[in-house]
Amino acid sequence: MSTSTPSARPGASVSGPAVLRKVQRYVLPAAFLLYMFNYMDRAAIGYAQLQMSSDLGISLATYGTVAAIFFVAYTVLEVPSNIVMKKVGARLWLARIAITWGIITMLTGFVQNTTQLYIARIALGVAEAGLFPGLLLYMTYWFRTQDRSRGIAGFSLAQPVALLIGSVSAGYILDHADWFGLNGWQWVFILQGAPPVILGVWVLFYLADRPSKARWLSQDESDWLEGEISKEYDVADDEHMEISLDAVKNPKILYLAFINLLYAVGLYGMTFFLPQIVAQLNPGYSSTNIGLVGAIPYVCGAIAMLLVARYSDLLGNRKPIVMCTLAVAVVGLVVTMVFKETPALGMIGLCLLAIGVFSYLGPFWALASEALTRSQTAVGLATINAIAAAGGFFGPFVIGKTAAADDVIFSMIFPAICMFVAIILLAFVKPAKGTPAAVTETV
Repeated sequence: MSTSTPSARPGASVSGPAVLRKVQRYVLPAAFLLYMFNYMDRAAIGYAQLQMSSDLGISLATYGTVAAIFFVAYTVLEVPSNIVMKKVGARLWLARIAITWGIITMLTGFVQNTTQLYIARIALGVAEAGLFPGLLLYMTYWFRTQDRSRGIAGFSLAQPVALLIGSVSAGYILDHADWFGLNGWQWVFILQGAPPVILGVWVLFYLADRPSKARWLSQDESDWLEGEISKEYDVADDEHMEISLDAVKNPKILYLAFINLLYAVGLYGMTFFLPQIVAQLNPGYSSTNIGLVGAIPYVCGAIAMLLVARYSDLLGNRKPIVMCTLAVAVVGLVVTMVFKETPALGMIGLCLLAIGVFSYLGPFWALASEALTRSQTAVGLATINAIAAAGGFFGPFVIGKTAAADDVIFSMIFPAICMFVAIILLAFVKPAKGTPAAVTETV
């Protein structure tokens, strides 16, 4: 990383590391909070189900379908959402997403039957569609290639943190919140849905769309940063507001998207069923205990995510790192299944699973963004995430259908197989000739 680079204005110089520190200080906290509350609200149903199942008469199989149906509209709307965001700007569109999903999450606390719950989950998928690929696109405006894995991991760290906070808070709420005639599971949705509404209003007034619009960057600094990022793309392709649909039919992108789909089966299998797995490991746990113990894997995953992302940026070649993270996740699932009668060893397996699935995020999305041209970023990143969201549907659906009433752990063999296949497919991803090792094409 350069220490001093001439800016676009004569006689001026800019410190690259200083600009990067500013970007990390101003951009990442907003992206982090958006994604944290987003994931908390999406996964809240996993803990609410511990009480909601008896109140609404929901079986484990029905719960799997309820969790999966979120991804129907979510998948369809990913690409259109990123196209809209590129046209109207990140500030307006990300604020809209946050406010609407927060309101829908709070309203989910008032559903009276399974049908209403299905409708609420579909509506939440509509509201949340586009946030993650939108944030990925947003990172390409602010971080150079050599810094991008850390940038992506910086806001993606919100995922394990959200699940950690959501685990502890939801377990406590279930056992202690019974105000105004509402049950604990209802308060899980209400209390976790309110913060993103407030955050959305803040984003609407304070988020900067691009470096050129950031009041906390000088003109020299914003010119330098946008110039550095633009140099990474072909001159003919460097029209920032152009949108190309070529990524939808690009075999390279579709190949990476399918790999990410297989990974998503494991990610969402853990996200939606970890409370049930912890409860099976130790049936004597209360909801509060499940929340506290269930937070341990997310702590491990968060630490690993930061360390692996930094190593990924230093190494440059993302593929072997992504393969290793998936291998760790598969080993973790196998350990949990084999030692399901031994709580301590089963928890070690869950920690390995979390380390694998969370440390995967930074290197993989850096790998994917490096495979795209500038005009392909909006549609390409959304396409990869949209296809992966299908894994979010099939994972919980298959796990729910195959799980016995007292044994959800055995059904985790399905995500283990999917991630193992993803490792094999990654072996056929090769560096493109004449480009840095991080830029890939498939054979």
